[in-house]
Amino acid sequence: MDELDALRQMRTALAQEEGPDQLALRANWRSDPPPRSRRSFRVSTVSMMATAALVAATLAAISLTSGRDQPVRFGENGSPQAPGNALLVAAANVQKGPTGTYWHTTRIAGKIYAVGENVADHYKIESRMQYDDWTDQRGKACIAVQDLPARPWTARDRQKWRKAGAPMKVQVATADGPGTLFLETPKRKQACRRVDDRRFFGMTPQQLAALPTQPEQLENALLDLKGNWEAYAPKVTRQPMRALQGEKRVRALSDVAGTLLAEALVPPAVRAAAFRMLATLPGVKVESRTTDPLGRPGVVISLPLETTIPLGLSTAPKQLGNYRRQWIIDPDNGTLLAMRDLVATPPRGSRDLPPGDDGKPRRLTTESQPDRFHEPGEVSEYETYEVAEWTDEAPS
Repeated sequence: MDELDALRQMRTALAQEEGPDQLALRANWRSDPPPRSRRSFRVSTVSMMATAALVAATLAAISLTSGRDQPVRFGENGSPQAPGNALLVAAANVQKGPTGTYWHTTRIAGKIYAVGENVADHYKIESRMQYDDWTDQRGKACIAVQDLPARPWTARDRQKWRKAGAPMKVQVATADGPGTLFLETPKRKQACRRVDDRRFFGMTPQQLAALPTQPEQLENALLDLKGNWEAYAPKVTRQPMRALQGEKRVRALSDVAGTLLAEALVPPAVRAAAFRMLATLPGVKVESRTTDPLGRPGVVISLPLETTIPLGLSTAPKQLGNYRRQWIIDPDNGTLLAMRDLVATPPRGSRDLPPGDDGKPRRLTTESQPDRFHEPGEVSEYETYEVAEWTDEAPS
């Protein structure tokens, strides 16, 4: 059972603070690591021209790396900025990375909430959780989960928050009912919780280390993984990923690839294969340069997903808007910096939901949506990987 990833459903802080262990008991546990709630888009079919462009980009990347030890730079040395090229450059550079005793990650998960009654008067508050993870090659792990203080999302939001009296706690809407965010939390270091059998999508460190290092073979191996790959369904249905088609398969493969690149302890050659595999998936494309929520520069990779709701966690949809998923990568270092979901169509209307545990009817309304006042293109949720590296330094 993957304990840290079962906490990936970032909670809205309730009026009575819960510790990590209490939160873990309240989460919907499963053996596959669920990402935070995500959203929608459609897969376009790869044309012959797009395939040719990808092949050309692959050849360019190979010509840049052959016989060299220096990192490949995205867009330099005549490297064309074609779809897939940034991913291939990242693959060439990550393969040069060292290994160590522990795979150490510091991940911050954020969600943006609207505070206020209407578009004109609202401001946005960012809720954050930090996850620190050290995992050795025997599967022994040390995990710390910490609430970070909520804060205004932009400078303009900070001005409006101050105008509202700079409250230290605010009420927000969620699909599960009203919640409270705290803009200051106790300054105490969370204890590192020991896990004896750390797994990712059910795979042990030994199985992760044995994954193929060629993109086609890696994809074939991942397609045999069994899990609940549905964004929402009335009941849990475990099946091999190979049973999925179209955008559902792209979604599941990209979810696993993201975990291999940032969270799982896999050899550099497997990370390189994950980048190359992603470059071959239908509809994946390089968009532009940007900065991640930590201010680090990177390149946007757009993922054509039907939905970005967490896989295998929900019995019914809990969003009324449409969203699109982006990765932000640093090709020069071969790292995944962040994932983010942007609002494509703001929440509108309402939807009936299946009855709750009490048997009463339920209805999803715009008023329950955290991003009900977002404009298209604004960030709804994100995850950043502040640290993702091999290290010989043990957790303190």
